Amino acid sequence: MEKKELIEIGKEVDRLIRGESVKLHPSQIAGYLKYLAHQDKEEFLKYLKKLPKELLGEVILELPESLKDEAIEALSVKELAEAIERLDSDDATDLVKDIEDVDEELEQKVLDNISEDYKEEIEELIGYEETQAGAYMQTEVFKAYLDESIKEAIERLRELKKSGELSNVHQVYVVDRDERLKAIIPLEDLILYDFNKKFKDIIDDSRYEPVSVTATTPIAEVIKKFEDYDLTVLAVVDEQGRLLGRITSDDIIDLVEEQATEQIYNLAGVEEDVEEDDDIKEVTKKRAWWLLINLGTAILASLVIGLFDETIQKYVALAVLMPIVASMGGNAGTQTLTVVVRKLALGEIDWQNAKKALFKETMVALLNGLIFAVVMGLIAWIWFNDSKLGLVIAAAMVINLLAAGFFGAIIPLFLKKIGADPAVGSSVLLTTVTDVVGFFAFLGLAKIILLG
Repeated sequence: MEKKELIEIGKEVDRLIRGESVKLHPSQIAGYLKYLAHQDKEEFLKYLKKLPKELLGEVILELPESLKDEAIEALSVKELAEAIERLDSDDATDLVKDIEDVDEELEQKVLDNISEDYKEEIEELIGYEETQAGAYMQTEVFKAYLDESIKEAIERLRELKKSGELSNVHQVYVVDRDERLKAIIPLEDLILYDFNKKFKDIIDDSRYEPVSVTATTPIAEVIKKFEDYDLTVLAVVDEQGRLLGRITSDDIIDLVEEQATEQIYNLAGVEEDVEEDDDIKEVTKKRAWWLLINLGTAILASLVIGLFDETIQKYVALAVLMPIVASMGGNAGTQTLTVVVRKLALGEIDWQNAKKALFKETMVALLNGLIFAVVMGLIAWIWFNDSKLGLVIAAAMVINLLAAGFFGAIIPLFLKKIGADPAVGSSVLLTTVTDVVGFFAFLGLAKIILLG
């Protein structure tokens, strides 16, 4: 946000704190608090503690990780417990997990100050693995029974909305007396029916066939469901088909964003959690490990060059053209690597069905190799007036781009196969391959063709 906009939001936050009726989204308030934190941490904490209780939890969840931790440490057990009780179950679970990351003892104290029913609900949600649908589930849903009339259900919905027990209701989940999900009806459709009709009389319409997942469904499959069915919300059931809750699109958007951010950071050899930290020493230390690995691979490439030092001394033009071969291979490999890592992240390919992707990426790299072999071969020939030199760099270009395409695809697939994150370390390994293969091919061919 622009500074001017933040100052205007700050004025609105002041009014909100004074008890005036102000419409501000929690993300706007969090943005202003972040701005305050950079100016004065004391002011940040002062404003945080003065926020209305019904907004406090949502605002904390919108803060960056480092400020979120400071906020949790600054608030009392009672304040945290009140904030959690005013959140929807999925958001409450997220905040409890954040508190656990800061202090496990504090987490237990906070849970002990929450109503027993809500505490059990949150503990059940916390019990799911982060890779399972249940971990992102919200238990607050509006359900109606087969033998209930539409009028009765709407009256009940009105009361639930008035009491603040439900929010963002767009659908009615129709269940039988055993709580098994039978249909999902949008509210916009519901108002078209005769209100005296019962739900069992209208659920035969194929439009209302429920789309759902179980609580243990892998989250990657949940994301795919949202994409395939263009959903805004997805029902969650148990193994017997009983309705447990729902997953909303905002959680899926956040999850996809987190995964994309993680992949980008990993490809660059940095860690997301560390990068959010303001501790310069910690960030420097974590980045230094990857740079150390990169230094080792660079030395390896230099050792390959050292094998041909006599060749370079006799033919100085090789030193001028050598970086071009390595650079083209590195860029081609990065293109392939990015595509394959993304497909792996989306579940579009795996080790079993990778043959087609591997063939495609290798062929693309080979064709590009042939195109740029001709281009670079002609440039080297004209530049140094040496047709043999043009032939050497052309052949080396084909070999290195072919290697870049093949290894750019196979490295992340192999890392996934052995259970490692395909984004972590792939770029370092690929750079090693393209540098070593590129230099060895170029200088080796030069020794044979030019000096042989």
